[in-house]
Amino acid sequence: MTTWHEYLLEKGEPPSWPYPVRYGAEQEISCDVLVVGGGIAGCWAAISAARNGATVALVEKGDTIRSGAGGPGCDHYCDIPTNPLSKVDPDEWAREMYKPYSNVIGTQIQCREGWDTLLEYEQMGGKIRDDKDEYVGVEGRDEKTKMMASPRQNKDHSRNTVLRVWGSTFKPALKKECKRLGVKIFDRVMVTSLLNEGGIPGGRVVGATGVNNRTGEFLIFKAKATILATAGNYSLYLLNTELAGYNTFRSRTQTGDGIAMAWRAGAELTMMETTSPMGLSTGFKHTWYAGAGDASYENVQLVDSNGRVLPIPTQGWKDGSMPGDDRHMRPLIREKVLRGEYELPFFGDFPAMPAIESRATWQMMLREESTSRIIVDTYSAAGFDPTKHQLISYLLLEGESPPQWRTPGRCGLLIDWNLKTSLEGLFAAGEQLFSARDHSFCAATGRYAGRKAAAYIKQVAEPVISRDQVDREKERVYAPVKRTGGLEWKELHAGIARAMQFFASEYLTDRLLAIGLDTLQEIEEEYAPRLFALDPHKLMRCLEDLNLLTHGQILMQAARARKASSKLLNFYRIDYPEIDPVEWQKFLVIKQQDGRAEVSLLPLDYAGDPVAQYEAHNKDYTGVYQGR
Repeated sequence: MTTWHEYLLEKGEPPSWPYPVRYGAEQEISCDVLVVGGGIAGCWAAISAARNGATVALVEKGDTIRSGAGGPGCDHYCDIPTNPLSKVDPDEWAREMYKPYSNVIGTQIQCREGWDTLLEYEQMGGKIRDDKDEYVGVEGRDEKTKMMASPRQNKDHSRNTVLRVWGSTFKPALKKECKRLGVKIFDRVMVTSLLNEGGIPGGRVVGATGVNNRTGEFLIFKAKATILATAGNYSLYLLNTELAGYNTFRSRTQTGDGIAMAWRAGAELTMMETTSPMGLSTGFKHTWYAGAGDASYENVQLVDSNGRVLPIPTQGWKDGSMPGDDRHMRPLIREKVLRGEYELPFFGDFPAMPAIESRATWQMMLREESTSRIIVDTYSAAGFDPTKHQLISYLLLEGESPPQWRTPGRCGLLIDWNLKTSLEGLFAAGEQLFSARDHSFCAATGRYAGRKAAAYIKQVAEPVISRDQVDREKERVYAPVKRTGGLEWKELHAGIARAMQFFASEYLTDRLLAIGLDTLQEIEEEYAPRLFALDPHKLMRCLEDLNLLTHGQILMQAARARKASSKLLNFYRIDYPEIDPVEWQKFLVIKQQDGRAEVSLLPLDYAGDPVAQYEAHNKDYTGVYQGR
């Protein structure tokens, strides 16, 4: 394969744009249900809606076959207590998972329907069991079902709500099933706005607009129901390019598009004030070759250079720590390194493992989890043999990223028990929800949202789109391509990221947030109008920048509105130091009303009794679990 550098040396100049450019050309698409985002939740929403009789359009910024955080794969399918190996009641398991500010609705759906969803993965061609007997004898494997319970959860397998799976098979199976069901897939299309009835924010959502990031063509979608599933935002505080590279297993396309669109349309959002450390380091997450912090590495004992065993991994987590969270051990280990009790470097001791466990970790777990497959294959091709070789690890000494490098926290759309948002016609699923969870959560809530949207469309009138709203959006979208100079998207992105780092990081005060909002307003008024794009792909990046800018403004406004600190939210105001006062132990809800932010508070138990509410809203659901 020719590299970019080699191409330029050979040709002397970059290639011309390889696709026909059709700026301004329109395509109109009508459907019953429009799904925005083709990740795990989006694909499941499209499949579920189609299976329930709806005509469906699925719009994805990348290529649906591998797009999103779950596109490359997953190795664990978590919190499915109705699976045959489970020893717990699903409602009790869900209650155990509930914490203040958690998404009770999504978690209850996950626990009740996650196993049903996994079975449907298998029916579509996804691999969920060791049917070829490759791992006979591995811990947690059940001979009858040939499924593999994860030792990540507990060594004595007294619960078994987490299964090990071949997640790299899932996304291709989802796209294939979408096609089989007649879902119209629009890959390489960025959705830019939601359309309201009458063109007025706060009105019923009747569709969306989008732009093809290869041809520049403008698409207008008309739908009775729309499901947002564009996941989170992992680029707001740091630019993921050569200007300030970082490593994360999240998709580069997750730039807060759904949050920004929902805001402009007038939907209610919550948890918008929360952020968390980004966890950047060369050993962060799926760069597991430099560290052993990921669940995929769950069985690999760490040792120092003299073979001395480290207290990592803490299998069983009897000390009360969270599975996979070994951060509480880092200070202790660092002290022992400085005292000379442990000698660097550290290693993952694969050869000390039973051969079957070593092979399962190396050949299955690490090849199925996100982007680590290419690393396993590269190491193997270079001669790495887990039965003979240890793998160097520095994760435990790298610590957290600089505190100003952050990511938006558990923010998302506020939803009811139908996963419908505060706007008529608009549903949400997966990481588009507040306090979202993992792959299983996204799959189950996507499947659920599709079912509910298909039922909703039978009760509503045909959508009517405002041409004025379309024209205004079209003018906004194409503004960067009408310029041939000015500011490139990378410069604007870097500026937004720095403003977030300076004014909305670990230090929070009213003055800092006010300065931050003024700074973002200046960027919006003075610099955003200078954005220019020379091709449709750069146009997409410019539009992403504008969404990042909107997301930053919402975050700062919400943070300014919460006038109390919270350990539960990892949210600390210097000027309001009281921790979790009772009157502030509520969801902070924010929406745009007449161009201004409107804030309200919502009780943490707004969803009601989870079991009673789930059953009341799903009387006709026929899944595996029928009560125990």
